[in-house]
Amino acid sequence: MTQITLALTKGRILREVLPLLETSGIRPALDIEGSRKLVFQTNVENLRLLILRGVDVPTYVQFGSADMGIVGKDILLEDSGGGYYESLDLALARCRLMTASLEDTNNGEGRIIVATKYINVARRYYAQKGRQAEFIKLYGAMELAPVLGLADEIVDIVDTGNTLRANGLVTKELIANVSARLIVNKVAMKTKFEVIQSIIDRLQGAL
Repeated sequence: MTQITLALTKGRILREVLPLLETSGIRPALDIEGSRKLVFQTNVENLRLLILRGVDVPTYVQFGSADMGIVGKDILLEDSGGGYYESLDLALARCRLMTASLEDTNNGEGRIIVATKYINVARRYYAQKGRQAEFIKLYGAMELAPVLGLADEIVDIVDTGNTLRANGLVTKELIANVSARLIVNKVAMKTKFEVIQSIIDRLQGAL
């Protein structure tokens, strides 16, 4: 039988995807959330699950270490690797990729400094707007950058917006709506088509 490896994104996406997998008839052999393991067999013969950081999922799928992956659209927008198809919008872990700045700030039309972990997305966005911008890469506590004068604006994922408001920031412009997506390695889609398509059909039927 053909081995299929499905990479899942740890955190919120994993928590929301597990019930979808259950509905589709895919159950891990062990409790994923209660284990430190990163590889799990399932009740579906020759289907195993990997638990990865979101930023690593496209890489594993691109290079064929995983045949399929479930990852946020924000990661796909930032990733420039390719080598995979975006097969399904699972409509889970919904949020928005937005710009934000201090509430009383008007950044006008001049050059601005933008803090974000989504450098590629931000560079494309501001270029499309014809706006000159300098980018600072941060990995967390993005809200502090405008507060401490490190940046004029940030580009970040927004769910409820509570953290932004608590730090005196407001959302400005929507860059993209984000949700969990199923991606498939292009080579695997050809060489393991029937098995992969059956898993896609399972997931699609459970939505």
